[in-house]
Amino acid sequence: MRILAISQRIDFIKNRLEYRDSLDQSLYNFFEKCGFLLLPIPNLQHKNLNQLLNQIKISGIVLSGGNDIGQYKDRDRTELKLIDYSIKNSIPLLGICRGMQMIAKWYGTNLIEVEGHVNNRHKITGEINTEVNSFHNFALSRVPNECELLAQSTDKTIEAIVCKSKKWEGWMWHPEREDLFNPIFIERIKVLFQ
Repeated sequence: MRILAISQRIDFIKNRLEYRDSLDQSLYNFFEKCGFLLLPIPNLQHKNLNQLLNQIKISGIVLSGGNDIGQYKDRDRTELKLIDYSIKNSIPLLGICRGMQMIAKWYGTNLIEVEGHVNNRHKITGEINTEVNSFHNFALSRVPNECELLAQSTDKTIEAIVCKSKKWEGWMWHPEREDLFNPIFIERIKVLFQ
């Protein structure tokens, strides 16, 4: 199986005074169903990230969901390094939820607060037409100039983008948080990281 590097959320465990990197186990199940293994990238690895990734042949990069941008600087730095590595090595990249927001921020696009998108389901339309879950408080204020709209919700919130000059996509939903994985998303993953 091919390998995808994936960023991790940071959780602060108050009673232990520990900061922990973590991934939802369903991410492993989803990407395994797509034919990939995940390589979790520690958030303090940003200092030696290129050295690590140069030793491992990866087929792509996933910026995972969780945490707001600016909440943990080490995570922000790690994901910016992963974006830079994707550009320098022409490696495909998928941003899930916060990951899509990081792509937008990298392009200089602001985020706006949205209502009704936390712990909810809604339809999306565009190149991708289906129903998705929703767990985000923030959305893109506009589609970055270097990207195109893939899907939006009925309230016109930007739900998915694709970059014109890079093999990048961003999805505001969590494809791994489904009882049955949507075959539409499995196929898009296979095409993106082929």
